[in-house]
Amino acid sequence: MIRVNLLNSVTERHSGAAAAVERKVGSPVSRLLLMSIAVVFLTIALIGWDVISTQMAKADAQSRLEEQQRIATELEAVMKEQKELEAKISLIDARITAIKKLRDEQSGPSAVLEALRERISMVSGLYLDTVEQKGDQLEIKGTSNDETAPTRFGQSLEFSGGLFSNLGIETTRREETAPGATPAATNSPDAPKVVSFDFVIRCAYSPKAAQGTNPTTAAAQPGPAGPQANPTPQQVAKN
Repeated sequence: MIRVNLLNSVTERHSGAAAAVERKVGSPVSRLLLMSIAVVFLTIALIGWDVISTQMAKADAQSRLEEQQRIATELEAVMKEQKELEAKISLIDARITAIKKLRDEQSGPSAVLEALRERISMVSGLYLDTVEQKGDQLEIKGTSNDETAPTRFGQSLEFSGGLFSNLGIETTRREETAPGATPAATNSPDAPKVVSFDFVIRCAYSPKAAQGTNPTTAAAQPGPAGPQANPTPQQVAKN
């Protein structure tokens, strides 16, 4: 009988294949090839990761940039609105300051005319032609058919608690032929004449000095020759 040892033959075959593979792997060329493949793979992987991480960082930076630009735009709009509000507030403050200044000083034309009206109403036979204000100086021009009326009016201005001060009065007498006179009577020395008096009053106007003072009461301080002697209110102003 013939006996065949199959186990030994299989072992020998396997050991031969393994030896062949080992010889191939163990050769310098094979090792160099495997190392090259591994290096190439790692390089590609590293480059890929770098590209991906760079793209992610770029996307994140772009997102942050857009967010900052949005915030900057909103901030710019807020700053512009703030400047507009500050400009409006400045204008309002300027108006309030001007109104307070006018109220405190009362140096406007309406205040001057009001102060004069209160005193002219106490003097009869007085007519104003012009009232001119230059800074704190007033020049009042008018006429009167009573020689004492300009003086009494000047007294009412003088006794005003400091509202009017440094008064100077100039009076000029003027004679005119009575209306309706004939030409012959006009040339006659005995022709009836109409006498009037032109006056100019110059004074300083200081509204701050008279704050808290009743101008009507102050104007009534002169004696019998003052405004109390002519209680009839009469105001006729020529413009």
